[in-house]
Amino acid sequence: MSETITAAEANRQFSRILGEVKDGASYIVTSHGKPVARIVPFSAAHDTDGPTPEQLEARRKLIERLKAQPIVDIGPWTREELYER
Repeated sequence: MSETITAAEANRQFSRILGEVKDGASYIVTSHGKPVARIVPFSAAHDTDGPTPEQLEARRKLIERLKAQPIVDIGPWTREELYER
């Protein structure tokens, strides 16, 4: 279970929070009452040199889906039209 902490409190007590996270605690950091970040222990599962099998499968499914979609010709654009303001 994560403990909720304000951004100001997290800033003031960062060293203590890191020590507790190292021991397994986790925090949800809020700003103006809304969650903006999560501080959780770093696990060996996150320390990889490449994509996980789940990420590879998700990528494969995305590419498969994109290849199945029809190509839509929206016409040529000039560089000026792309950067028009």
